[in-house]
Amino acid sequence: PGGVFKGPYVSLSLPFARGSRDEFFPEIPLGFPAHLHQEQAFARLGCEQPASTLVATGTGSGKTECFLFPVLDHCSRLAGEPGIKAIVLYPMNALATDQAGRIARIVHRTPGLRGAVRAGLYIGESEGERRTAHKSMGEDHVVTDRRRMQLDPPDILLTNYKMLDFLLLRREDRNLWAANDADTLGYVVLDEFHTYDGAQGTDLACLIRRLRAFCGREEQDSVCVATSATIVDQENPEAARDFATRFFGVSKSEVTTVGEAYEPEVWAGGRTTPPTPGSEPAQLLNMCVAAVEDETGEAVRKVYQDLAGKTLDDALDWP
Repeated sequence: PGGVFKGPYVSLSLPFARGSRDEFFPEIPLGFPAHLHQEQAFARLGCEQPASTLVATGTGSGKTECFLFPVLDHCSRLAGEPGIKAIVLYPMNALATDQAGRIARIVHRTPGLRGAVRAGLYIGESEGERRTAHKSMGEDHVVTDRRRMQLDPPDILLTNYKMLDFLLLRREDRNLWAANDADTLGYVVLDEFHTYDGAQGTDLACLIRRLRAFCGREEQDSVCVATSATIVDQENPEAARDFATRFFGVSKSEVTTVGEAYEPEVWAGGRTTPPTPGSEPAQLLNMCVAAVEDETGEAVRKVYQDLAGKTLDDALDWP
């Protein structure tokens, strides 16, 4: 006992620091107060001259919103103009499919986006999926019909890096890029950036450069965005930025890392360390159980005094 697991454990995470603005994109409401790191990403990616960014914040911190809302805002301002304006690459088709549904729901609920911005999911498909492919966006789905996307490319293309490689080579997919000129492709997003290592990372880094050349873009033109919860080493945070710089093929001055920040521990200001309880642990446990069932409140006061080394304030509303 105790050789593998010790405990019990209680984990309390501090809340993320809150941003200062109610809505960064008024026409595309986030629906909740943005975290500070989300606001920093919005400011960098949603400005007139966005720049490449590495979003390195923890799981559940809202990394998707960091790039998605600037991309949606960019596409809404170019509504009606043809061509693929943003490409989002996912390491797994399941993740791409899940995020496609999320994007569809955001577009559907936002009047400024519904009917104006379209997203398409272009990944491997089965025969059954091919027969039931969607030719238009709906409340819970994006465009998935390949023929429709080839004839009328979406504003936002969701895919994986292997499929993107095919899309740059195959004759039947050539029309996807027909409307893209040197000013069209604005964003290339790499979700779960830490998964692209070794040979796979090398292939994708080369693919990004091929994509730029294919679309007639210079290295500073298309903004690269990467997200990861684990890529930053706290002892050497610049290593992740250096990696992203080489991966994107841009100068280091053009890449910024957006990290997380937390609210201060204001709740802990009045904490004290109690003395060691005088009673045996088993006896204390029995006292705690008895206190739960005691309707007079006296047992609670006794247990509290034994554990905290002080008495309960008489002003407290105890029975």
